[in-house]
Amino acid sequence: MIKSLLRWSGPLAVLLNVAVVSAEPAVETFMPEDIFALEHAAGPQISPDGKWVIYSRNSFDMIKDNSKRHLWLINTQSGEHTPLLTMAHGYANPTWSPDGKRLAFTTSHEGRNQIHVYYVAQKTMSVVTAVDQSPSQLSWSHDGRWLAFMMNVDAPKSEFARSVYRPQQPASANWAKAPTIVERTYYQRDGAGILANQYSQVFVVPAEGGHARQLTEGPYSHSGPLVWSADNSHLIFSANRSTDWEYQVAEADLWQVRVKDKELSQLTTLPGREFAPTLSPNGKLLAFLHRGNEPIAYHHNRLQVLDLGKNQQQALLADWDRSVENPQWINNSALAIQFTDRGLVKLGQVRLNGRLTEGVSDVGGEYISRPYTSGSYSIATNTGQVVYTRASSYRPADVALLDSVTSTKARQLTKLNEDLLAHKTLGEVHEITYKSSFDDTEIHGWYITPPNFDPNKKYPLLLEIHGGPHLAYSPMFAAEHQRYAAAGYVVFYNNYRGSTSYGAEHALKLDGYYASERDFADHMSGIDALLAKGFVDGNNLFIAGGSAGGIATTYAVGLTDRFNAAAATNPVINWISKTLTADSYLGQIANQFPALPWQDVDHYWQRSPLSLVENVTTPVLLFSGENDRRVPMSEIEQYYQALQLRKVDTVMVRVPDASHSVSARPSNMIAKIEHTLAWFKLYQKPTPAE
Repeated sequence: MIKSLLRWSGPLAVLLNVAVVSAEPAVETFMPEDIFALEHAAGPQISPDGKWVIYSRNSFDMIKDNSKRHLWLINTQSGEHTPLLTMAHGYANPTWSPDGKRLAFTTSHEGRNQIHVYYVAQKTMSVVTAVDQSPSQLSWSHDGRWLAFMMNVDAPKSEFARSVYRPQQPASANWAKAPTIVERTYYQRDGAGILANQYSQVFVVPAEGGHARQLTEGPYSHSGPLVWSADNSHLIFSANRSTDWEYQVAEADLWQVRVKDKELSQLTTLPGREFAPTLSPNGKLLAFLHRGNEPIAYHHNRLQVLDLGKNQQQALLADWDRSVENPQWINNSALAIQFTDRGLVKLGQVRLNGRLTEGVSDVGGEYISRPYTSGSYSIATNTGQVVYTRASSYRPADVALLDSVTSTKARQLTKLNEDLLAHKTLGEVHEITYKSSFDDTEIHGWYITPPNFDPNKKYPLLLEIHGGPHLAYSPMFAAEHQRYAAAGYVVFYNNYRGSTSYGAEHALKLDGYYASERDFADHMSGIDALLAKGFVDGNNLFIAGGSAGGIATTYAVGLTDRFNAAAATNPVINWISKTLTADSYLGQIANQFPALPWQDVDHYWQRSPLSLVENVTTPVLLFSGENDRRVPMSEIEQYYQALQLRKVDTVMVRVPDASHSVSARPSNMIAKIEHTLAWFKLYQKPTPAE
């Protein structure tokens, strides 16, 4: 019985030395320290004339144990690759002016985040704003004279808050901090904690600097991107301006505000959410995404086009069983889109007649630790060139350039990780497809074989399950999976039922059954398929996962004893307590459950891994951030204490100051991997000699 309670207490304070599972010829494999050296590109933006690309070059700082984000410029003609400015502060929200001569972005100035404008030819920079909160969603007017942005604004105090008496604190006194009054329905967010009583509003400021003028107000939900009308008279945005908006998590419409006098008018009234507006070059058509409001766990994003003059809408790709992301106009008769298909993120062109032409399928690499689908792109409005984040199974995101959105031949502009990974022997990624034993649903996934893999030998298997569950894994590079492979494991990961990118039916096959025997069968059938290949040691099976994957892990060990050990990161253990303590309660209860927790206790309980705890014999490691508000620490503590009461081997690893994104800091990513490997090593059995 393991009685110790591990606590991760700082960057690389404990770096467990985990031996390779089987003796292999000496090769240089992916090691824990290598995570600090990884880089990846994100959010590339190409200038209207196609001559310049700005992107966020993301890396890790070993000393400060955090992420570094700096903007780098690429000259697409010469290939010159330079930092925008040599400043210590990070940058965000890069946005080209319509003439491509200026670049707006946000960065810290005198301790506050402000909008800056960089003049490309002059290589000089000016500060545009002097505001109290952080601007976001920057948008240039078509004439280049104005910048619109979103910013949080404090709400007036309620009558109750105003009426609370607090004596004047003497100058020399050291009183406790004043209590926080919480009155909002949506009052907390993972990574931010208890939210200030603020609402996001639309602002406009002269591009050369000056007074920032607020255009919207009130206790409503406003969100970008912000789109200028063709004559620069209005700004278009997404909003829910109902007084009950916090309960209407699936509702938002497109609105416009007149810059001159702040007059508001509503553009769309579809049931559900309308968002991501983008204006055609001639200013006559407004494309946007729409998502339905049915109380179900998953909705596709649908592409709509609004004729602003006729006030008529057209649905594009209405019968297409994939979800559309990030629409951008190519010209007045065609749009570019991003979509995910069978775990691959692709670009495509959609004409107004509904014809779809697919482009590249290697978009991704913006998520480093695990192989989640990700990626972004941008179009040069004058030339049609496209820049995007390009990834592979063996490299995180680089920047690549296409002549058009339908081109499949890319010119790669960066090679950010060749210095680290070119001389490393990585695990090889293989595709696998099989049938689930539950109902013959086709399940698609991948497995990584260890470096120096010998198919005639037997290897331990590590099943790693993605979160969501309405997300998807891809075959792209993943630091965690490559590290597990380097330690000698065959690493298996799949897009089980509930995953996106396989159509709405597949995504909804867990509706009402998350977690359950259904996704459990998807995972176990994959393990059996790999066992049939002959190189997996059936006496050394291990299971791990985070968030929804953590739920699946803790649910699985309540249904089977086939696993030697399990590692669950921030899992939901008790759906009743989770939905009534987490930040996601408003949408989760409405869309994933048949009733409120006290109205259908049996349903919540049957889906809770805690309901199966009496069956558990598998040793379980629990890993979670102490500041997690998506799956509060109390969930992990319930399971830990339940297993301790049953005298099942278990250990709880608590990560101080970490939220649900527990691996966000590089040392915590390493800690998660190395604690998992150390735990599994304790329960690994000798592999029979061949």
